[in-house]
Amino acid sequence: VVTGQNAAAALDRFVAHPRVHDVLGHGSNKASARWGLEGLQVDVRAVPAESYGAAMQYFTGSKEHNVALRQRAQRMGLTLNEYGLFKIDSEERVAGASEEEIYRALGLAWIPPEMRENQGEIEAAEKGELPDLLELAAMRGDLHMHTRESDGRGTLEEMAAAAQALGYEYVAITDHSKALAMANGLDELRAVAFAAEVREFNAQNPHFRVFSGLECDILRDGKMDLSEDALAELDFVVASVHSYMNLESAEMTDRLLRALESPSVKVLGHPTGRVLLHRDAYAYDFDTIAREAAKRNIWMEINASPERLDLHATLIRRAKELGCKFTISTDAHHPKHLANMRFGVTMARRGWLTAADVMNTRSRAAFAEAIGAGGPRG
Repeated sequence: VVTGQNAAAALDRFVAHPRVHDVLGHGSNKASARWGLEGLQVDVRAVPAESYGAAMQYFTGSKEHNVALRQRAQRMGLTLNEYGLFKIDSEERVAGASEEEIYRALGLAWIPPEMRENQGEIEAAEKGELPDLLELAAMRGDLHMHTRESDGRGTLEEMAAAAQALGYEYVAITDHSKALAMANGLDELRAVAFAAEVREFNAQNPHFRVFSGLECDILRDGKMDLSEDALAELDFVVASVHSYMNLESAEMTDRLLRALESPSVKVLGHPTGRVLLHRDAYAYDFDTIAREAAKRNIWMEINASPERLDLHATLIRRAKELGCKFTISTDAHHPKHLANMRFGVTMARRGWLTAADVMNTRSRAAFAEAIGAGGPRG
């Protein structure tokens, strides 16, 4: 959505862009085209300044949210569309230049775009009870990543440097465990040896903290892939399913319950196992697992990898209702992947999470205390 005295020039500039390869339409106030190699359709609309907020609200709200707002407006003797909010009887403009004035005229606090699903956000906005949603700037660390020790493409030092460049205070290195042989997973000896490397790194870098960790496979029977003695030598263990994903729901639920019994596990990684466009979530009783995780103070991961985005927003809200805390991590396999944190934060915002719900918004000292790693291990 664009506005301005020469908005039509923006449409001309858009259709002439070198990444546009198929112009679908080009008029005085709208242009549509296929963008980039992916062929994504992009629509650009030019609107008067007094309608800019109304257009932004109209095109960012879900259909259900917009219908609910229009119904609310009608009950107030108003009509709402992409051009503004008007009185029904006189067609007098009431609001439209900004989203904030649209919501304010409807008796509501401004609702962040991620929440516009007609799933309770309008009622919360009316009562002044909208949560203060998590912001990307609140993230202090990344807690799931892989190095060349397993199937990553960066060293410990390179991953740490990338994290520091993003302003983080800490990371957890969580290479794969031995069950993932194709990923060069670590056995007990290698995991403990790598933890020693982490301690050496930390001794030389007092202003940044690397927590020694592992993404430990949950075996079919629910046991951890590595011994508890070896896991106890690490600061941070993410437990994940990478095999036998077609189990019946009851068996998978029992498997996950047993995994949560491990005293070393701190996070349930990519909790549904979905890979977008490739693999559906595996079946289990989510409420049972979320309740048990909350009871044991084991956190649910929001995996920010664009291929996963796991958990999704509906399950994030449900897990929060059941008492869970969360981590947001990139599952990075290359230093550049750490920039994907923004996708996880977006999922968290869609799930109504605040900074207090997400453990890696804590400071380095507070996080170390939360995982019991304030001592010499990492």
